[in-house]
Amino acid sequence: MRKTILITGASSGLGKETAKLFQQKGWNVIATMRRPEFETELNVLENVLVTKLDVLDFDSVEAAVNSGIERFGTIDVLLNNAGYGAYGPLESFSRKKISRQFNTNVIGLLDVTKALLPHFRVNRSGTIINISSIGGKMAFPLGTLYHGTKFAVECISESLKYEVSEFGGKVKIIEPGAIITDFTGRSLDFSNDTSYTEYQPLIEKVMSAMQSLFQYASPASVIANVIFQAATDDTTQLRYTAGEDAKFMLANHKQSDDESFEAGIKAQFGL
Repeated sequence: MRKTILITGASSGLGKETAKLFQQKGWNVIATMRRPEFETELNVLENVLVTKLDVLDFDSVEAAVNSGIERFGTIDVLLNNAGYGAYGPLESFSRKKISRQFNTNVIGLLDVTKALLPHFRVNRSGTIINISSIGGKMAFPLGTLYHGTKFAVECISESLKYEVSEFGGKVKIIEPGAIITDFTGRSLDFSNDTSYTEYQPLIEKVMSAMQSLFQYASPASVIANVIFQAATDDTTQLRYTAGEDAKFMLANHKQSDDESFEAGIKAQFGL
């Protein structure tokens, strides 16, 4: 019997690449996105349901879950992929933008997960895969909001694992490094107010060094394969590091004390 995965944020980048991989592997795919009417690739694939899901709109979350179950009978895996990165000095963000970052990356993830938990509980199975980041284990300058959400995803996942294991469920965390997608374009919300002159030297140095962080970025297909491994390896493993840069940086972080790691970050950004 074909298994089914529901993917949030499947309109582009990692979400779309993962949808295509699972479809090629013989899975049913519920590819969700905010504007399904603009999708031209996934909606022509066999055993793929393209449907609307905006993590900020709980009615659309419930509707997408119900549509997926109606179409395929059951959902075996949830991939919480939808999200974006808000970067810049904290002072430059309005409260509305702060709320949007956490509502999208954290509250939205919780809402989608909660919508599927009754289905998983009745079936006494189900795997929840949450896209975190190396930015959920370490923090770079100007990422107060983004890193805050990814640290939250790490803790949420680690604690939730105990709950879902009571009915045979699993929780997995994917921790990618840099990915060759449009993250620095449509998925990046950079905020700056030049009237805050004290922050401008930091911003200039960080932005000029940002390109070096993507020098060893992984194709989205590499990360998608790690997601497929997490969904199919039949283990209780919690964390999956994805990408060679991620493996290097997380190993370095694990071996360093706070002061040493901070010194390394400052050197990398020329601070």
